[in-house]
Amino acid sequence: MNRRGALVLLAGAALPPPIAVGAAGERAKVFRLGVFAPLPPGGPGYRAFVERLHALGWEEGHNLRIDFVQFDSTDADRSAAMAAELVGRGVDVVVAFGPEVAVKSALAATKAVPIVMIANDYDPIAKGYIASLAQPGGNVTGVFFQQIELTAKRLELVTQTVPNLARVVALWDRISADQFEAAREAARLLKIRLDGIECTNPPYDYQRVLAGVDGAHGDAVLQMTSPLFARERQRLPAVALVHRVPSIFPLRLWVDAGGLMSYGVNQTAMNHLAADYVDRIAKGAKPADLPVQQPTTFELVVNLKTAKELGLTVPPSILARADEVIE
Repeated sequence: MNRRGALVLLAGAALPPPIAVGAAGERAKVFRLGVFAPLPPGGPGYRAFVERLHALGWEEGHNLRIDFVQFDSTDADRSAAMAAELVGRGVDVVVAFGPEVAVKSALAATKAVPIVMIANDYDPIAKGYIASLAQPGGNVTGVFFQQIELTAKRLELVTQTVPNLARVVALWDRISADQFEAAREAARLLKIRLDGIECTNPPYDYQRVLAGVDGAHGDAVLQMTSPLFARERQRLPAVALVHRVPSIFPLRLWVDAGGLMSYGVNQTAMNHLAADYVDRIAKGAKPADLPVQQPTTFELVVNLKTAKELGLTVPPSILARADEVIE
């Protein structure tokens, strides 16, 4: 119940250039949007982005064409080549979804075409992609968020939800190593035992990774986030259930797939913001003049169906704080 009211080159996904006709019968300009993302276009984050564009008056086949390219976040050289190919199609704006390699590749391809970043888990100021949040400068603007800021909150939620908690097992990979370091520091401050397991050689073998992890012994799982984890989001919740291990995730994607709970940024709101940037740039705004925003909407999602399968009673205090409860 609702309590309160994000790849392979997909050249074939782009429609042939449509012709839009204005009220007087003249040919209108079709806005060409290049989307550079680590996940396929069917996910909820991308859907929210496109839905917001439609709400703003942009319609594919009429005044909008979307060229979608899915990149491999583990291959920087290939990603750079794919971004260059996307820019070479003559797009008016590039939307760089997700990890740092997205905006890095887009910037390597162009310093002239506007880039709207949806920056997850890297600091675009520290990395030199923008000058500041208020005055980004150059051709990059957009939305910026780091998961590491919420790690301590997730650990607190685990301790408040799982009785007789003995340890938290944190799953991380090369892309999410900084999140794991933040988790270790948060666990030290909270006096929680935290053991880390690095996932290597994707697709990750979660059966092997969770060997020896058992909810009956007081274990719980905390997963970091990376494009590789998100790509396989259906698998870990299922394996965690086999091991009867409560699990907490950074985003509701995993809870929809059967994870116990998540606490993180509201992806719909974040992707709506990105679509607003595209709309403003399409109407003449310059990226350098559009301050970079950080999302302020976060959500706690609890899956009561999973809790029941685990034999876990979620405390009323957690349910009262949840933005959504899946039953």
